[in-house]
Amino acid sequence: MVSYSLYHLTKHLVQDSNQRMSISFGKIDMQLKLVPGNSAGTVTAYYLSSKGPTWDEIDYEFLRNVSGEPYILHTNVFSQGKGNREQQFYLWFDPAADFHTYSIIWNPQRIIFSVDGTPIREFKNSETIGVPFPKNQPMRIYSSLWNADNWATRGGLVKTDWTKAPFTASYRNFNAQACIWSSGASSCGSTSSASKDSARGSWLSQELDVTGQGRLKWVQKNYMIYNYCKDTKRFPQGLPPECNHS
Repeated sequence: MVSYSLYHLTKHLVQDSNQRMSISFGKIDMQLKLVPGNSAGTVTAYYLSSKGPTWDEIDYEFLRNVSGEPYILHTNVFSQGKGNREQQFYLWFDPAADFHTYSIIWNPQRIIFSVDGTPIREFKNSETIGVPFPKNQPMRIYSSLWNADNWATRGGLVKTDWTKAPFTASYRNFNAQACIWSSGASSCGSTSSASKDSARGSWLSQELDVTGQGRLKWVQKNYMIYNYCKDTKRFPQGLPPECNHS
């Protein structure tokens, strides 16, 4: 188990889970126990990211609130340096009371975010309608605990109370099944052959079955609090094309 503590005003405390490993597609599981108590303004993050000005990224960010108010789970997907694909959720449990498993399935067809095995979000590959999808840049796995009281709690209205420090989040039972990127090539070979190779793991072609689709709809109906695909004020010229793509 690894724990990160935030004592002072620090922009980022980043720990690369494997300084040498980059992956191109994978199934990632991490158990997190989040910062308890009054820790408004802090963000615990766990994400995949590539490098460079047109980076790809798949984000879990946990936005803390004051005592008694729920965490907000903030998710985002970047492709070729463009994000703005946020979906936010409340959780159906207290994520600071115990460890829970947060998973990412990233394959050539889709990205699935899951909490304790329940899918909360699916981002499909919509390249056929001109939407970039993260698939050509290897990514590394990161975790961080940082101060973001300029935006994280009520848009920055609630600041971090440093008399409550240290703020500690814990990570354990990291597990990755992935295509390892090394010397400019993937251990899974081409995308087409990887998708057909069941010996490498069903996650390479995994999709939501009827049960998974039902659970996804349950979460989005009852716990989603923000969806960029519904934000017409933010996109007055029209919602992003993937929002209307089945």
